[in-house]
Amino acid sequence: METLLQEIKYDSLIEKDRACIWHPFTQMKTAKAPISIVRAKGLYLYAEDGRSYMDGISSWWVNLHGHAHPYIVEKIASQAAQLEHVIFADFTHAPAVELASRLLPLLPGKMSKIFYSDNGSTAVEVALKMALQYWQNLNQKTPKTKVICFKNSYHGDTFGAMSAAGKNEFNRPFWKHLFEVESIDPPLPGQESSSLAQLDSILEKGTSACFIFEPLVLGSGGMVIYSAEGLNSLIKRCRQHQVLTIADEVMTGFGRTGTLFAGEQIEEKPDLICLSKGLTGGFLALGVTACTEQIYNAFLSDHKRQAFLHGHSYTGNPIACSSGIASLDLLLKESCTHQREMINRLHEEFCQKWQLHPKLKRCECLGTILALEYICETTSYFETMKDRLYSFFLSKGILLRPLGNVLYVLPPYCIQEDELRFIYDQIEHTLEGSL
Repeated sequence: METLLQEIKYDSLIEKDRACIWHPFTQMKTAKAPISIVRAKGLYLYAEDGRSYMDGISSWWVNLHGHAHPYIVEKIASQAAQLEHVIFADFTHAPAVELASRLLPLLPGKMSKIFYSDNGSTAVEVALKMALQYWQNLNQKTPKTKVICFKNSYHGDTFGAMSAAGKNEFNRPFWKHLFEVESIDPPLPGQESSSLAQLDSILEKGTSACFIFEPLVLGSGGMVIYSAEGLNSLIKRCRQHQVLTIADEVMTGFGRTGTLFAGEQIEEKPDLICLSKGLTGGFLALGVTACTEQIYNAFLSDHKRQAFLHGHSYTGNPIACSSGIASLDLLLKESCTHQREMINRLHEEFCQKWQLHPKLKRCECLGTILALEYICETTSYFETMKDRLYSFFLSKGILLRPLGNVLYVLPPYCIQEDELRFIYDQIEHTLEGSL
């Protein structure tokens, strides 16, 4: 195959892409040709054909401060010239220690230890394995083996992460291979008591090991925003029944919901927290699972079988950790706080103006997240309106990738007020026009 590709002469990068690349979340038979991006700066992606695009979704929610931010670039280059990687079993290094020591005091609850992995899915896998082995280490005959989750949630694409979201359209081909979970409705406004009652019926069985949730908003499930008070009640009830709680803050972390972490908006705190996406400012893959001292201590033993026998080749990568430190430096600046507040204020103004529009089922925001659900015959990730909306915004020089009939705006914090208002103007065209 390598020889064949070398012999064929392609007229463009797109043609060569089609010859050798399989893209994610894409039906390759019907997909349009991908857009070739040659560079990026701040809010903008610059294509090979000379066009530019506003990155209104932070390139799948990872970019916090804008593309090619010079401060992060400098820190990455400096670290790469000093130490690019070292095995993280039996070894350590300053970037990993510094990032962990700076993250822990910022996290909700009483987090004590950081375990590094590669991405959001692996951060979730680590948390699930920690929670399940925690009970096994305490009692090998424990009945606590079940995972509780929200219906229509999403925690990643590895098998444990897929299982922990329950059976849905994202993982349909693998249903018979997933481990069984118990699922409840999220505590949507007005449905908090029903959600709690569903949880109670599960907890009474005494077989639940942990409850995993995306705090305050279900991301890939349609940017569904739900009640902080309702979530607080669910976590409290889990604590009463000695069930561990896992906050999947892969998307919500690092200021997306208004506070640095969504868990700050609830009184009851989780036992484990999963982080990725914005962790490195959108530069490099890195995952984090944080846990309490109680969980960590359950793995301390004279027997190696009770150790947490899990790891990844690039665990604690020094360059990725340096990127995370640099991103954290920028995130904690007062100017970044002001930018997030500006985005939230403009989102709220937009919602107040358009939330009762007859084309919309809902229009709501949380922090820097704006979500609009268009009224369609079906509410689904596969709703064809997605393609029409996506193409329309690209034609206006904006990257917005709808979740079916749910359009969302989740920009980097560097976006300026006039740029955000331009995006709003184009959304208004979809509401007032014929799209």
